[in-house]
Amino acid sequence: MRDQFGRQIRYLRISVTDRCNLRCTYCMPEEGLDWIPKPEMLSYEEIADIVRQMAAMGLGRVRITGGEPLIRRDLPRLIELLSAIGGIDDISLSTNAILLPRFADALKDAGVGRLNISLDTLRRDRFEEIARRPARRFDETMEGIAAAEAAGFDPIKINCVVMRGFNDDEVADFAAVTRDRPWHVRFIELMPVGRNLHLTDRFISADEVLRRIEAIEDLKPDAGPLGNGPAQYYRHPGAPGTVGVITPLSHNYCERCNRMRLTADGKLRTCLFGDHEVDLRGPLRDSGSIEASVEQALAGKPKRHYLQLGSASNSGGLLALSQVGG
Repeated sequence: MRDQFGRQIRYLRISVTDRCNLRCTYCMPEEGLDWIPKPEMLSYEEIADIVRQMAAMGLGRVRITGGEPLIRRDLPRLIELLSAIGGIDDISLSTNAILLPRFADALKDAGVGRLNISLDTLRRDRFEEIARRPARRFDETMEGIAAAEAAGFDPIKINCVVMRGFNDDEVADFAAVTRDRPWHVRFIELMPVGRNLHLTDRFISADEVLRRIEAIEDLKPDAGPLGNGPAQYYRHPGAPGTVGVITPLSHNYCERCNRMRLTADGKLRTCLFGDHEVDLRGPLRDSGSIEASVEQALAGKPKRHYLQLGSASNSGGLLALSQVGG
C-alpha cells in the first residue's frame, strides 16, 4: 500500500474502545465524552476481517489502542484472531498497565509481542493530579509493569507526556531509570486538541528535555528498540534502557509516516491530526469488501499535519486523544 506521495503504509493502529479507566489531563476531559454506542463499534470479527483484507494489500503490523484497550471484554481473543492472519508479523499494544496483572500472560500467549505503557510520573502523590483518579491507580500501574516484565515482554516502552509545571521536574528521574532497567522511556510533546487547550502554557519541547538530561550525563544516539514509530533514541553509556523523544510539534516527521488509524466505530483515519477519514464499517457490513475504501483513503492521505500549539483548528476535529488512541 502506497499513498499519493509514495509513502509505503504497512502499519495500522486499531482503537477498540474510546473509553478509559483514567482521565489524564492531556488526553480526556474529566467528565468523559459521549461514548460510541455499542452497535456502532466494530466487533472483533469485523476488525479481524478488515486486517485480513488489508494484509492482502500489504499491511504487516498492527497496534491495539483505546482509550484503554484492556477494558474491552476478552481482548486476548482479538489478538488470537489477528495472530492467525497471514502477513501480520507484528502485534503490539498500548495500555496504561492497570489491568496487566490480569491479562499480561494471556496477551503474550495470544501473540502480543511488544507493549507501550503510559506513565507520566514516578511519584504516587502526583499521579492523582495528572490522571485524575485515586493514587492507588499508580500502585496498580506499577504492578502492571511488573506483570509485563514477568510475562517476558521485551521491549517495554514507557510513554511520558511532558508538561511544564506538572512533571517536567522528573525528566532526569525517568532517564535515570534506564540506567538500571531495560525500559525504553519516550518523552512525548504535548499535542493540542479541542479539550486540552488549557494546557497550552504547559508545552515543553523535546529539545529542552534532552538538554536537561545531557546537563547531568551525556547521551549518545542509539538505534533504540524494535518498533514502527518516529522516536529518536539515545542511551546513557552502558545503560540497558534508552531515552527517546517524540516531537509532533517541534520537529514533525510526516515525511516518514507509515501508518493509518482505525477508530472503534470503523473510520479509517489517514492522519492523526487530519480531517480526512473513510468509513470502512459501512462497506464491510454491506458488501464484505473494503479494498476500494482503503484505496480511496490512501489516495487522500495528506502530506503532513498542520498542528499548532494553542489551537484546535488543525487537530482534525478531535476533542480528545483518547478518541483515536494517539
